[in-house]
Amino acid sequence: MISSLSSAALPHLRPASSASNASSGLNPVVSEATGTMDAAVSNFRVDVSQVKPLQTAKPISVADHPVLRDLMAMNWLRTHDAATTQPVVSDDAPQNTYAQVKVDGEVVATVYNGGSSAMTNAAAGKIGKLEDPPGLVGPDLAQWRADNYARLLGGTVEKAPTAITQSQWTPRESTSTTYSREQLDAAFQAMLAESQNAIAQRQSSYLASRKQPGTSADLSA
Repeated sequence: MISSLSSAALPHLRPASSASNASSGLNPVVSEATGTMDAAVSNFRVDVSQVKPLQTAKPISVADHPVLRDLMAMNWLRTHDAATTQPVVSDDAPQNTYAQVKVDGEVVATVYNGGSSAMTNAAAGKIGKLEDPPGLVGPDLAQWRADNYARLLGGTVEKAPTAITQSQWTPRESTSTTYSREQLDAAFQAMLAESQNAIAQRQSSYLASRKQPGTSADLSA
């Protein structure tokens, strides 16, 4: 009677370790939820016997695909152009300041030699949409903006010691991203050469690391 009562009170008996399973002859009980999870996982397993080689698959060469080849060549050219180009100081750098507009001694706007400007949100709200005169660029535009900002804000213009004249100003050169057929072909060949050199260096390093001191191999027949 006591034995049957104990079985009803303890529906799952789980031993502490696999060693106790062997010694006691008891098997761990697998719950219904665990069995369902195992069945679900088994559905995602790959049956190796069903894996078949792709008979029609074959390696492709980038050289046989002009569009892909040109894209890789253009990326190579842009990367090398960026690496060799000297860094250019931005238009709004402090050393390019043309003038400052002050209201009650506080700087509310800064104008740069290239004609660009920066101002506080409050100043921008008062100035609104101020249209620049057509064709005005560089320090001439900077002077026009500074004068009109000061007029609209009720401030004064304080010219910076870094201000330059229109004749001293050099417009930024526009960078072209168009490459000729010759440039693309040469870039692709250079890219291949770089890749081959990198592979050769890795192979040399690997072979050197495999050599053990004090040992030699006779590869003659």
